[in-house]
Amino acid sequence: MKWLLIFWGGPVMLLTGWYGLSYYDMSFGVFMLTREAHELVFRVYGNILGMPPDTIPPLVARAMIVDSLIVFGLVALRKRRQIAAWYRRRYGASRSPEAPLASDANLSSAP
Repeated sequence: MKWLLIFWGGPVMLLTGWYGLSYYDMSFGVFMLTREAHELVFRVYGNILGMPPDTIPPLVARAMIVDSLIVFGLVALRKRRQIAAWYRRRYGASRSPEAPLASDANLSSAP
């Protein structure tokens, strides 16, 4: 499971970091982080796919969101017992109707 998260998270962080830095032209002297490289990459992908380059970033973002939901779903499926135990501890029926609430005890002892 650790390797799944590493192999998923690494490319997602790399792509998101590159996109953000190149979109805002924060190149730090590296050509690949310039706005020209950003536009060139999407122009090449647009020519390969036969679509306008401006439509590619939203498609990539949507694909990353769907992939993230699938990965988190797999993690939740693997950890479902631990998640259920945490949920029962947090929101479970630990209070019975016969047990007084803490606020009732405090109000009854008020002067």
